[in-house]
Amino acid sequence: MIPALNEEECILGCVDSLLRQTTTDFEIIVADGGSTDRTRALVATAMESEPRLHLIENPGRLQSRAVNLVAELAAPRVKWLIRADAHTTYPPNFVETLLAAVQQTGATSVVVPMRTVGHDCFQRAAAAAQNSRLGNGGSLHRLGSSSRFVDHGHHALFQLGHFRRVGGYDEAFSHNEDFELDYRIRKAGGTIWLTAHAAVDYLPRRSPWTLARQYFLHGQGRARTIIKHALIPKIRQVLPVVVLGCYVVGIGASPWVHAGLLLPVAHLVICLAWGAMLGWRARDWCVTASGLCAVIMQLFWAAGFCTGLLRYLRTYRSELLRSVPSNAENRAAEPS
Repeated sequence: MIPALNEEECILGCVDSLLRQTTTDFEIIVADGGSTDRTRALVATAMESEPRLHLIENPGRLQSRAVNLVAELAAPRVKWLIRADAHTTYPPNFVETLLAAVQQTGATSVVVPMRTVGHDCFQRAAAAAQNSRLGNGGSLHRLGSSSRFVDHGHHALFQLGHFRRVGGYDEAFSHNEDFELDYRIRKAGGTIWLTAHAAVDYLPRRSPWTLARQYFLHGQGRARTIIKHALIPKIRQVLPVVVLGCYVVGIGASPWVHAGLLLPVAHLVICLAWGAMLGWRARDWCVTASGLCAVIMQLFWAAGFCTGLLRYLRTYRSELLRSVPSNAENRAAEPS
């Protein structure tokens, strides 16, 4: 299944790559969240020559609702659900590799490595940043060097029965719904296998603003997951917040204490130097801007994370208070 919303630039590339799979016993369902571009028309035209391709409405618009909707509509004979992203193209043995991995390991879910690739200049810079440790913090599904059981990865295949038993995606999440689901899968006794043999290519955002917005929303989503499940953030999630704090404190103190700018300037220099090194290695001048992309990704993720903490702490605190009976209700419930 493919969640889609205004994906006219890449939807056909995604669909075509899935139609060229070595395994053919599957259907492709595009769940459109109300596209205003040519996404729906392109899929409808492709459906005329491909009976395995279907298009449905996703009134909830969000990816989480799209996947849940397809899981609800799946025929009783369906055992596996594969989530495909419209921004991604898939190798010909993708489905076959996922099925082989789940049969060999008995995993509840199979996730895959993700390589970011770019076409225009800014996309190549963003791709280089996202593929480097400076941009991905060493996430295993971004490195994808070996197959293993993991806590989280880029979603691909689910055992449909287990997906339904844990409640599917939490539709209150617009971002980070994948990590939040992985946590519940493992908490319910499921296992997640990362297969290094089915890496996929992902197209990054095409402008600094859309990249910044993406990472701001990702930061908010991770904050919501941490609050919902009372998790302890990992070091790679804390470091961007520390860096953002250095920028805020340094800029605020600069009129009086010029040394306050040392840490932000040092961070900026390190990122730009890292980008210059990547650009030199790639022999691509566009890639030298990957350091600036890394700065955008880190600072806006941290800003989203901090605002998410403040926002969702209030939300979940209010829900908790509503769920706890008042003292008067407790006294009334006591036996006389």
